[in-house]
Amino acid sequence: MTPDEFRAAGHQLIDWIAEYRSGLAEGPVLARTEPGAVAASFPSTPPVEPVELAKLIDDLERIVVPGLTQVQHPMHYGWFPSNASLSSVLGDITSSGLGGLGISWESCPALTEVEEVVCDWMRQLTGLSDQWSGTIHDTASTACLVALLAARERATEHSQIGGGMPSVAQPPVVYTTEQAHSSVRKAALLAGYGGDNLRSVAVDGTDHGMDAQHLARQMADDAGAGRRPAAVVATVGSTGTTAIDPLLEIVAVAERHGAWVHVDAAMAGTAMLVPECRPLWEGVEGADSLCWNPHKWMGTILDTSLFYVRDVEHLVRVMSTNPSYLRSSTDGAVTQYRDWGLPLGRRFRALKLWFQLELDGVEAIRRRIRRDLDNARWLADQVERAADWELVAPVPLQTVCVRHHPAAGMSGEELDRHNLAWVGAINRSGDAYLTSSILDGRWMVRVSIGVEGTERRHVEQLWARMRAEAIAAS
Repeated sequence: MTPDEFRAAGHQLIDWIAEYRSGLAEGPVLARTEPGAVAASFPSTPPVEPVELAKLIDDLERIVVPGLTQVQHPMHYGWFPSNASLSSVLGDITSSGLGGLGISWESCPALTEVEEVVCDWMRQLTGLSDQWSGTIHDTASTACLVALLAARERATEHSQIGGGMPSVAQPPVVYTTEQAHSSVRKAALLAGYGGDNLRSVAVDGTDHGMDAQHLARQMADDAGAGRRPAAVVATVGSTGTTAIDPLLEIVAVAERHGAWVHVDAAMAGTAMLVPECRPLWEGVEGADSLCWNPHKWMGTILDTSLFYVRDVEHLVRVMSTNPSYLRSSTDGAVTQYRDWGLPLGRRFRALKLWFQLELDGVEAIRRRIRRDLDNARWLADQVERAADWELVAPVPLQTVCVRHHPAAGMSGEELDRHNLAWVGAINRSGDAYLTSSILDGRWMVRVSIGVEGTERRHVEQLWARMRAEAIAAS
């Protein structure tokens, strides 16, 4: 494809995407397809001759779009906000169009330095001190793995350069809670800690945040048994209930043992753009690393996960490789992001953030965050006023966790079946999408508010539909 052919095709494709986004609210939220149906719609052999773009667009509409669960739909309340602002899409297109190669500073100086700039902008915008330095990973899952690798090496005095984990006399231990994301356990296992050295810390029965006193007892017990408390993964805004772990207390406990504290604020980090939300992560300045995903609530298109550390020198020592073919005269004078994470090559992800910040403006993003917080408080208030409904967790952010109680005395599995029935009816209708989750051993329903296009009227429509389907399922 020549640049002229690209120009013509690009105009067609951009027009199609714009029309697609404009009509999102008119279609169903949940994908309308059966397992294997999308794959079966493709030829069994690869194409040999080129086709016109018009055919590809037709296939997009006929095959791909029906197989999408529309997370940009204003009636999507599942999982967490996964916005993809069109301003950041332009940055993503630009990144792909430039085709930069990020394997070293020399391979693309602008890629490195724009990333340094936008990471520092985001640091300032979330109220973090200048003790933090950042980079962009693909997801918070990768950031957590990198953090636990750094924690492992600090706890084992850089065992990787010698005998590795088998040579360590005091097994390093990781602490987190049942509210933590599933990626924490995966990261601990991949980093070589082993399942026997992963501790589940108790949570507060009211707000589901980590119990710092239980953490202190567990760490003391492990230290007394000849193990090494190595890392605590604290959550600010858990996936299930947006629970907030008490960072100030956790940091104080971890310091007694020299344990690394990693803060996972994947979704909730966006809230810190709003100054009045920053007390939620009081104590964060005492942590060693933190991550949050602009590709969730803020709306920078995937994959854009910010990862910050306070001790860059330690991180680079753990992650650095320096093959001869990448050495240059600038080594030691510039940032080499290959030494801040797992991959060697990296995309020009910073353009997505830069474009969104410049084209949308921070104040517009803040207004949207405040709108979502207000809508969550409104829904929580409606639930608390309704006789047959229960708010099952606090609402510190934008997620409202509920159960419907259709009759006095209904409990246990019968109540579970009832709540799964009415939420299932809503999801099958295509009019809205919600996700359910287990809390304290029983099913509840999560309403995660935060799609870019979701206004109060959409939340009002959802609440009316929830009540109607709950009554119908009774």
